[in-house]
Amino acid sequence: MSGRASITPKVLKWARESARMSLETAASKIQVSPARLKEWEEGENKPTINQAQTLAKAYKRPFALFFLPEIPSDFQPLQDFRKHDSKPLGTASLFIIREIQQKQVWLSEFNQESGETPLPFVGKYNLNDNPSAVANDILTTLEISPGNYLYSNPMKEWIGKAELNGIFISRTSFINNALLLDKNELKGFAIADIYAPFIFINSDDWTAPQLFTLVHELAHIWIAKTGISNDIDLTIEPASNVHPIEVFCNEVAAAALMPQNILANFNQSIFSNNLELFSEAKLLGVSTLALITRAYNLRVISYNKYNELKSIAHQDFNNYIQKEEAKAIEIKKKDGGPSYYRLALNKNSRLFTQIILSYFKSGIIQPTTASSLLNVKVNNFSKLESLINQ
Repeated sequence: MSGRASITPKVLKWARESARMSLETAASKIQVSPARLKEWEEGENKPTINQAQTLAKAYKRPFALFFLPEIPSDFQPLQDFRKHDSKPLGTASLFIIREIQQKQVWLSEFNQESGETPLPFVGKYNLNDNPSAVANDILTTLEISPGNYLYSNPMKEWIGKAELNGIFISRTSFINNALLLDKNELKGFAIADIYAPFIFINSDDWTAPQLFTLVHELAHIWIAKTGISNDIDLTIEPASNVHPIEVFCNEVAAAALMPQNILANFNQSIFSNNLELFSEAKLLGVSTLALITRAYNLRVISYNKYNELKSIAHQDFNNYIQKEEAKAIEIKKKDGGPSYYRLALNKNSRLFTQIILSYFKSGIIQPTTASSLLNVKVNNFSKLESLINQ
């Protein structure tokens, strides 16, 4: 393709700025100077069609959008429940939020038009309710019994049970090789919708914080508070700049993952044996720090004991992280890590993938729509399908 693209300059500029890309970064994508790109954005010159297509791909926008006469309406930004001094959301975070919003809006509208029954647990509670009551309802609805998990990795059961109940769980740690998600910037977010609730978890973390984030986001669904979370606070006194909704959802997550009746029945000797304490935390799918914080809040242990165990918990955490990182390196060396299609399955959500493939095979949606929603070419759908039940 050759020739110049008669794009709308202000739309081109908006697309870059909404991707949180600097002139320098965007210009490097097409190997031109920032000054040249600025000329295009100010209407003093025009890019070639190939250059405009490359920019559309970099900004993750449809190429046709550049030719609109006005800046289009975009997805509404999610409410940010993070601390005021949290790291600003970068390009990767914005791209994953936009991608999940695209899937969520499409499916919600489809389900509504198809006459699907609204999910009864979305917005069932509010901030005036007892966090333990919300936690118990989550456990009852999902039919989960902490401490009696079916798998050695509780995350697998929580995701499976959530999706069985119509909650879509997406997990990834990157957009592409050049765009990685920062766990210090974005841990997760929830879109609380009665027809298609979605939860996103940043998988660039070890398993216990991911599980806590997942249950935290489930609490957002149960109180119908759509928004972005970060800085999951596991201290005995939450910082003053933590949003009340985040404090509430943390309390729900702690109560769901570490029910009071389980901790009340602990033998006190557990808190004098580092290995036993770590084993109990692992059994519940939480960190040692989360467990001793919950134990103190329930007055199972004293403040002095909590302080004594806190340094041990941090040491256990560091040792565990080192082992997990070494294990991940070995796995990658052995088989190159997870396949592209397994990563796509996790990012799309297993349930969402299953539904879209079903609609595609039944002729309910067009191949191009299915391919766009799953970010996988139609002739590779069989590779996704083969992974769904694994």
